[in-house]
Amino acid sequence: MTTIARGNTEPELEITGGVDTHRDTHTAAAIDQAGRMLGHAVFPTTNAGYIALLAWLRSFGLVVLVGVEGTGAYGSGLTSYLTGQGVVVVEIDRPSRKTRRSAGKSDPIDAEAAARAAVGRVRTGTPKTRDGQVEALRNLRIARNSAVSQRAGCMRKIKALIVTAPQGVRERLRKLTNARLIQTCANLRPDTTQIGDPEQAVKTALRSLARRHLAAQEEIAELDTLITPLIEVINPELLQLSGVGPGVAGQLLVTAGQNPERIRSDGAFAMLCGVAPIPASSGQTHRHRLNRGGDRQANSALYTIVISRLRWDPRTHAYVAKRTADGLSKKDIIRCLKRLIAREIYYVLRQTKPTANQQTTATATRPPTMLACAARPAG
Repeated sequence: MTTIARGNTEPELEITGGVDTHRDTHTAAAIDQAGRMLGHAVFPTTNAGYIALLAWLRSFGLVVLVGVEGTGAYGSGLTSYLTGQGVVVVEIDRPSRKTRRSAGKSDPIDAEAAARAAVGRVRTGTPKTRDGQVEALRNLRIARNSAVSQRAGCMRKIKALIVTAPQGVRERLRKLTNARLIQTCANLRPDTTQIGDPEQAVKTALRSLARRHLAAQEEIAELDTLITPLIEVINPELLQLSGVGPGVAGQLLVTAGQNPERIRSDGAFAMLCGVAPIPASSGQTHRHRLNRGGDRQANSALYTIVISRLRWDPRTHAYVAKRTADGLSKKDIIRCLKRLIAREIYYVLRQTKPTANQQTTATATRPPTMLACAARPAG
């Protein structure tokens, strides 16, 4: 731990902290309003460690701001504690590779960089609130997504085993539908006393995978009975939008967080979802390029809405006809639709119920209808 001592006659300094977060320890740095480095220290990731970290920062003066890396991961506990203590916290992006090459890489260096980024508001954002129903929804969705991945993996492995199975097993199973295939494999009765026989071994493997598939399916159904009512409590209007089901709604709610007012405009939400066009102009050339950043799961959710509306929504049919007449390709039209739907979704997400410790925000005005919106090719 290194510090700079202050005399008793000096006025109280305004302190900005920076924290480089890890699983077991957090490294904190403190700078004053003039940008002078006052010290850095390491604290454990425990409640006592959080208390000690804040006390250490306050030993230098009045703590006005703390920049924390990874507020949604290793820094979530510290962020919740600091916010509960009335400290203003901003989320810091990790330093760019160019900065790390020039300044070096260590925990104290990263903590100081976080503090300076917080002072300059460079690539900072308001952390998500982690004590509300949206956080509960996020946890349930993690379990559901894991079960979905496991179910799909079991099906792939079953079909791969059938390809190389003995002829009798392959002929019996290869033409079955997926549902019949799972049930048939789950009911196989291999002779385990002859487990050295490839036919009995493959039957055992197929039965094991099929039963795991059924268990994952049951888990998914159980989680769905919890997730859908929770979404209806958090933001029932979201499920009323065309093309928005529980899966899409859940992802968009998690992306926006319990405090969607931290996203200041529909353009910011579009950038968060990776559907805002990125300027790529130079000289007399004026163009935009595809945005491949942002939350790709949210981007996928918006794409799902677009595909649904392309099939069923009359407004979307009219919009596609108009933009096709303008000379846009189908891909460009889909990108425009994703940007417009992001705008529509944003104003609905603003109605997410806030947590008890959040201030009431002004009600957002309704966006214009989709067909009235001028659109550029979006990411």
